[in-house]
Amino acid sequence: MREAVDEFAEHLARVRNRSAHTVRAYVTDLVSLLDHAVRMGCANLSELDLTVLRSWLAKQRTMGSARTSLARRAASARAFSAWAYRAGRLTADVAAPLSSPRAHRELPAVLRSDQAAALMNAPHPAGGTGSADINGSTAGGDDAGTGDAVLLRDRVLLELLYGTGVRISEACGLDVTDVDHVRRVVRVLGKGGRERAVPYGVPAQHALDAWLSRGRPALAAPASGAALLLGARGGRLNPTTARRVVADYAEATGLPRTTPHGLRHSAATHLLEGGADLRAVQELLGHSSLASTQIYTHVSVERLRAAYRQAHPRA
Repeated sequence: MREAVDEFAEHLARVRNRSAHTVRAYVTDLVSLLDHAVRMGCANLSELDLTVLRSWLAKQRTMGSARTSLARRAASARAFSAWAYRAGRLTADVAAPLSSPRAHRELPAVLRSDQAAALMNAPHPAGGTGSADINGSTAGGDDAGTGDAVLLRDRVLLELLYGTGVRISEACGLDVTDVDHVRRVVRVLGKGGRERAVPYGVPAQHALDAWLSRGRPALAAPASGAALLLGARGGRLNPTTARRVVADYAEATGLPRTTPHGLRHSAATHLLEGGADLRAVQELLGHSSLASTQIYTHVSVERLRAAYRQAHPRA
């Protein structure tokens, strides 16, 4: 069974081009499933059947797994079963009839447009008054000091996340050469290795110009390579650090808890509220399915309903 797990992981990574995170999640689910199968008396993989699969999911449910987790585990089982059948390790695709609970899809939390604007102009979280100004020069030379350089980095990070709606992993994965300053677009490598071009606005361009001319040179190190966004030690900016930056700036502005994904949600919602076509927003966000984008139409409707309830005398 261990050999089958290893081959399935390689199939996901090399053939399906799944991310390391997805491969890790599927393999974790598969190990749990096969361990359960052994406990039910399956001596080898060929004895795996629908009864074992359903028993495994039922056990996960009794242990308190969320509906979203159960749905993903069922998807993992179906993916493995289909692969094992094609590879000749199973005589039938035993998980094909396996149903999974419909995941409860909560509406994403979004900022109002005025809140997003406030975040873009947020004071430094520590209350510092760095000498860097994205529209002006820095005191003490052409390059910013390390502290000022980090401030410039934070500004361009916030502008890119909200201005483009890219995922945090996509933003941190950008290289300097991915930025087209003439057309004001960034080339983004998204899920499944899919590449797309995403436009950005004038405020993001100002932030980029300041970062590339004065901030990045102050942090650049041999380990920087072509990375666009750098950490304080010169390496590529880590998504964990980027999440902390967003949270700290939101807190300093007095906003609700905000994450990079929340800025992505906000960007999509504001685009649709401004009249953008749903298909265009799908392309900008890099969604493979329009269903993933349609959730933002529900966000807009809910905000409209809330405004109606608050303002209309007959609500």
